[in-house]
Amino acid sequence: MKQIILILFLCMAGCSFVWGQDANYYRNPDRIYLDSKDGHQGTFLWKMKKAGDVTAGAEAVSKPGYETGDWMPAIVPGTVLNSLVYNQVYPEPYYGLNNKLTSHIIPDLSVAGRDFYTYWFRTDFVVPADYKGKVVWLQLDGINYRAEVWVNGHLLSNISGMFIQDYVDITEFARIGETNALAVKVYPVDMPGTVKQKQWGAAGEFHNGGDGNIGLNTTMLMSVGWDFTFLDGIRDRNTGIWKSISLYATDKAVIRNPFIRSELAKPGYDKAEETVSVEVTNPTTGSVKCVVSGEITGENIRFSKEISLFRGETREIVFTPEEYPQLKIDNPRLWWPLFKGKPELYELKISVSVKGEVSDSLKTRFGIREITSDQNTPDKSRQFYVNGKKIFIRGTNWIPEGMLRHSDERTYAELRYTKQSGVNLVRMWGGGIAESDYFFQLCDEMGLLVWQEFWLTGDTKHPHDQALYLANVESTVKRLRNHPSLAYYVSSNESTEVTGAKDLIMKLDGTRGYQMQSECDGVHDGSPYKQVNPMQHYENT
Repeated sequence: MKQIILILFLCMAGCSFVWGQDANYYRNPDRIYLDSKDGHQGTFLWKMKKAGDVTAGAEAVSKPGYETGDWMPAIVPGTVLNSLVYNQVYPEPYYGLNNKLTSHIIPDLSVAGRDFYTYWFRTDFVVPADYKGKVVWLQLDGINYRAEVWVNGHLLSNISGMFIQDYVDITEFARIGETNALAVKVYPVDMPGTVKQKQWGAAGEFHNGGDGNIGLNTTMLMSVGWDFTFLDGIRDRNTGIWKSISLYATDKAVIRNPFIRSELAKPGYDKAEETVSVEVTNPTTGSVKCVVSGEITGENIRFSKEISLFRGETREIVFTPEEYPQLKIDNPRLWWPLFKGKPELYELKISVSVKGEVSDSLKTRFGIREITSDQNTPDKSRQFYVNGKKIFIRGTNWIPEGMLRHSDERTYAELRYTKQSGVNLVRMWGGGIAESDYFFQLCDEMGLLVWQEFWLTGDTKHPHDQALYLANVESTVKRLRNHPSLAYYVSSNESTEVTGAKDLIMKLDGTRGYQMQSECDGVHDGSPYKQVNPMQHYENT
């Protein structure tokens, strides 16, 4: 009986580890999230219809009052295929042989054509009355693959690439205190590729990635088909609004993309110097004087700077420990990975004020720690250190759910199981995605290290539009770089980098190591690519 009680206690302790803190720290309570369900009545706030079946023009579709009686409910965040399955247009792909191409049940993008999975998504929303006189924003966290964003009959943005965050100023077009309309026309990837196997690849492998052409896009490459999901791929290549859209308001200055860079004194690691930077934007048509202020909460560390911005200007403001000695911390609480210590976290709050009133504010967590690696080993294999202590890596690949049917509950459960299994490093494989803020929040709190790759594999071609690819990399690095769990950057899975990627990543961050691909610089898995006799793992091959 004592054993049973102990086991129950441990399970309860494990389950409450995260939910005792903020369940989703990076979901801003001051914003209105335009998710598909309102959370109270369970009614869908979004509807969708195939673009080719919509006879009205985009201006009409995106105006309040447009009739959507024959449109179907849409899952946002989600994909076209998610909603089509929910509405029973097609059966569950994971069941039986429903997803096999030869079953001819769910049309494939490569056969049906891009128009087949090009859809309008539409919702109505109310802009609160207290937004009057402010700058009103829509933030779009992720759409796959291209999109037109229409508000009240006006085309306000075009989005390209799966991993871009977009901030749309809708002030001039918003109806304050009234119903507004948002319509997003979503297009699939430019080059869907086919599941027809390419003629090149490693000996004995499954020839993953189909014909390799999915890689010409900046997207989730495994959507075309991989041996651990469906060799026949995901039919719509995960077309859709796959991350949240939110509504919020600011005054005449806006802050984004804060970054906290820690420098630790060696060998004692008992002193830290913090450099804080943030991007400040003036979205108005005139000049603005403002004050940027920051605080590391609970540490009595505050700093501020007055600046002037001309019309439309964005400037990076930097606070250095040389200028602001209070950013030097004695005996910092260090962030440690699993098995090595407590994953201590600090919080930065930063705001910008105009004429004494707060115009915009945000908060982010960060950890004070140093992660390095070298090849000072007999066989030149790579070894990692955190805060000067050698870490034995127990790593695993992290693969997203094939149809991107994610939830916070599922993310928490899977990461908790990962921690309980003894894994201390999660590799974000190059054929997958850039995970959510909540995923990285949990890794920060659990002490899990993350190895981040950037959507390139040896099984697929490289992006045709390199500028678009690098823009997606930049958006992702800026979003993730404050997370202490993010340990290592790698451009690709078993392939080469896109020209300029390393320089861009080091410019935006520079606090973590980088290597071009997953099998170089002292890292090699020596794969067979199919199931083998387990005894072969003990052979020196």
